[in-house]
Amino acid sequence: MSSLQKARKHYQPKLPDIIKNIERLKPKEDKVLQLDNEAAEELIDRFPKSHDQPLISFTSGSDSDHKPLKVGVVFSGGQAAGGHNVLVGMYRALKKMHKDSLLYGFIGGPKGLIEDDCKELTGKLIDEYANQGGFDLIGSGRDKIEKSEEFEAVKDLVKRRDLNGIVIIGGDDSNTNAAFLAEYFLQHKVDCPVIGVPKTIDGDLTNDYVEASFGFDTACKTYSEIIGNIARDSLSAGKYYFFIKLMGRSASHIALECALQTRPNYTLIGEEVQKEERSLEDIVRDIADLITERAEKGKNYGVILIPEGVIEFVPEMKSLISELNHLLASKEMDQKMNELTSIQAKTEYITHRLSEHSEHSFKLLPKGIQEQLLKERDPHGNVQVSKIESERLLIEMVKVELKKRGDSYKGKFSAQPYFCGYEGRSCFPSNFDADYCYTLGHVAALLIAQKKTGYMACATNLSEPPSQWGILGVPIVPLMHSEMRKGKKKLVVKKALVDLDGPPFHEFAKQRRKWRLDDDYRYPGPIQFFGPEEIVDAVTFSLGMMKKVMS
Repeated sequence: MSSLQKARKHYQPKLPDIIKNIERLKPKEDKVLQLDNEAAEELIDRFPKSHDQPLISFTSGSDSDHKPLKVGVVFSGGQAAGGHNVLVGMYRALKKMHKDSLLYGFIGGPKGLIEDDCKELTGKLIDEYANQGGFDLIGSGRDKIEKSEEFEAVKDLVKRRDLNGIVIIGGDDSNTNAAFLAEYFLQHKVDCPVIGVPKTIDGDLTNDYVEASFGFDTACKTYSEIIGNIARDSLSAGKYYFFIKLMGRSASHIALECALQTRPNYTLIGEEVQKEERSLEDIVRDIADLITERAEKGKNYGVILIPEGVIEFVPEMKSLISELNHLLASKEMDQKMNELTSIQAKTEYITHRLSEHSEHSFKLLPKGIQEQLLKERDPHGNVQVSKIESERLLIEMVKVELKKRGDSYKGKFSAQPYFCGYEGRSCFPSNFDADYCYTLGHVAALLIAQKKTGYMACATNLSEPPSQWGILGVPIVPLMHSEMRKGKKKLVVKKALVDLDGPPFHEFAKQRRKWRLDDDYRYPGPIQFFGPEEIVDAVTFSLGMMKKVMS
């Protein structure tokens, strides 16, 4: 172990005051949440046992007579900093409620549940992973429990191992899976609560009750350090434009937070692009205008932030991708594409099957981007937008646009692409994520002990010090809506987009004109674990601004 690994092992995560005597807490039923209007009928039909569960809060009472529990836990989906602390929190909470309780980690994601591949998580083992990054203690995976035989396999596993609860740690899809499994158990009279924990660095698993998904804080601070370093390099060299793509396929939360942290010259927010119905050519012209204006001030350098999924927010590109997803969802089309050996043949074949408008948009793209749109699809059968090198696409298109301007542009354009990606997923969790995940682990264990199922473990009041946080059990079904997947409608937990009327975006919109031409870069530096509270326990700008609004 490195010196920092050893030091972080001994960090004691902070808990909300309310949860410190977890063995005394009693559930208190609150209001029943309203279902999504457009999907209400379908949700009631699909979740007859769990669609009308109330919000759960907790109050302190006398000591409860807790029984020993056997609980299974699984990581689902991509990594996010702090995941191991959920396990640590669960283990310590279960042991506090009854010393004979056991925690089993299922290996490699939901597949571990289906195949009964697990290991007991002992105190000695758990302590080694406290406050460490990654999911490597038990691994993760993107498998889903969807088929009837898979549900049946997990039901048999519960009976065979005599499990008293299952906790699924994941994003919107994984929590959707938790809701379906909980409903299946209720319908088949399987006495095993299923609880979800909100995880995703993208920050798009938030709503009125879930203030943040874990991993977002650490990822944004990690990326902001990198962006700050690059901005300093750009300013020092005075001759490069850095086009930095950031994680966030379905929402631009990371790009917005990193912009607030670092003050780049230009930041695309996908949700704004969509609202204003900006075309790809509009975006390219705007960036070219920025470069031209800065060149007039003798500045042939700058920093531009691009959310990973911005292409999907551009109306004509969104239509194109939707058409491609629909076409490629066809078994006949999929078979034909697999038969074609060259990418050129695939491109020509698919081009002639697009609508006239989408064919025009497709042909405007550089060949390399066309190829990326037709590469292997994601687990949902969709075009892998993350594989589209939008930063390179914009660089190439901006070059063409600047060339068209002739003598009106007298600067020099030298661009460098950069992708802030996986380096933000498995790093040491910030103090915030270490504390938050430790708390979520306790809440998940508490919900299992209270026999609540189909709930997401949540902490509230997150902009305040951890001692002042509240805790909730939020029913998952009311968080769901109907969405197109593989050409078909599916019920899934709704992703949260950037709120263009919210304080973080308003602050960004107010400042960006100044940042455009001034070198007003901010340098956050690396995440700090030791030192003054205002540095080591700082929350994101997004959470801090929400605190100001609420106060």
